[in-house]
Amino acid sequence: MGSSVCVEEAMGETDVSRTMGGWEETQRMGLLFRVKLDLCFACVLFPESVKEGSTMVCSALRRVAHMHVYLVRKASSVSKGHHHHQALGLRPPASEFAAQGAPGGAVEVLGKSYPRDDYSNLSRKVLSRVGRNLHNQQHHPLWLIKERVKEHFYKQYVGRFGTPLFSVYDDLSPVVTTWQNFDSLLIPADHPSRKKGDNYYLNGTHMLRAHTSAHQYDLLHAGLDAFLVVGDVYRRDQVDSQHYPVFHQLEGVRLFSKHELFAGMKDGESLQLFEQSSRSAYKQETHTMEATKLVEFDLKQTLTRLVTHIFGDGLDIRWVDCYFPFTHPSFEMEINFHGEWLEVLGCGVMEQQLVNSAGAQDQIGWAFGLGLERIAMVLYDIPDIRLFWSEDERFLKQFCVSDINQNVKFQPLSKYPALINDISFWLPSENYTENDFYDLVRTIGGDLVEKVDLIDKFEHPKTHKTSHCYRITYRHMERTLSQREVRHVHQAVQEAAVQQLGVEGRF
Repeated sequence: MGSSVCVEEAMGETDVSRTMGGWEETQRMGLLFRVKLDLCFACVLFPESVKEGSTMVCSALRRVAHMHVYLVRKASSVSKGHHHHQALGLRPPASEFAAQGAPGGAVEVLGKSYPRDDYSNLSRKVLSRVGRNLHNQQHHPLWLIKERVKEHFYKQYVGRFGTPLFSVYDDLSPVVTTWQNFDSLLIPADHPSRKKGDNYYLNGTHMLRAHTSAHQYDLLHAGLDAFLVVGDVYRRDQVDSQHYPVFHQLEGVRLFSKHELFAGMKDGESLQLFEQSSRSAYKQETHTMEATKLVEFDLKQTLTRLVTHIFGDGLDIRWVDCYFPFTHPSFEMEINFHGEWLEVLGCGVMEQQLVNSAGAQDQIGWAFGLGLERIAMVLYDIPDIRLFWSEDERFLKQFCVSDINQNVKFQPLSKYPALINDISFWLPSENYTENDFYDLVRTIGGDLVEKVDLIDKFEHPKTHKTSHCYRITYRHMERTLSQREVRHVHQAVQEAAVQQLGVEGRF
């Protein structure tokens, strides 16, 4: 699910004159919904939960059959393509700041073209990250986290035919429709999460997914009732060591029939999943209290086992009530790790309206979502999210381990000195958001930019114009930057802010 955990990504450039902007060439087979049952763990360990033996009834063969039918229906969305990027010099032209194609042109992503319109705001910097799929690169720290979660679910949850209960989808295309990303999840038309300033839109109907939950409806509609989805997601956000416009989520969904949920309970046959009542803080209007509490218990037990598997025994865990449009009741899990309470995931009982719309109206379920970067930064002591994009062997070789569960503590690379420059300007009268400026700085400065802070706001008493002053911290992860290099980049930021954002410079 679309966790509220704010995690994002990391670094890749090594030479400002060659790779600033990071246009890595990518090749990507856009196979939607490839069934990956990975039978290698099918014969090991059965569920430990008291209820699991009786509730985990999900035929892998049935899932494959349903998915095959759905694949035929979705064949038109399968594509294979390349997109080529040009290396940037120190002073990229203004045309490089927006996605390729002028208004009326098209944006090409993973071999498919999407007509541009007023919603198009995909920067070339972000476009260069599409198809990298760090979570599928063997021995990458994000891959290690993904594999640990997969291994846990494969071992702990086995279907009655000896196959893994949960199927895994880690190569679904990040290009989705706005209906998939928002409407299918019951997100209201006026919800702030839809804002252009917070998302990367190809046009008014297509976007880069903001969460892996964008695939929930399609997978449920295909007949799946237990699955994990892993993938890169995209959000416009602030610039610091914890945030990056591309990050990776892992999401889990499980549905239960009446028999699966109540089997083994005294008088279970008399209990019901659904009723018509009123919504409260504890349940939805269509769910019985008994069904809600059992689903909530199974969800929390499942996630407690998962984080214990990742972080170790003796972990202090607490649950915080929260809100998501697509679950109710909803919770965030916090763990006490090294004496600090950290939010690690979001979860809840799935909104029945969502489940019903996907054709599973006789089932009830839960969903959760976590950020791979968030888990990896905590578990491996990785201090800066840009590092996940690094191709420096000093970083990558630290995670080349023979056992995915091996303890790894990141040994910091040399920390090179930071160079700080301020920029101030008068804002245009309309259509300006801070995320526009953050995205522009990332596009020009790439991963040379460590963070951007808004340090001052000023409103002129007579003209009522507003001025912002930002402090940009430049720091290369692998070498010392020169003042001359940074001066070129910073000047390019100033020029682009005027040309692209319509600000009036005070520099």
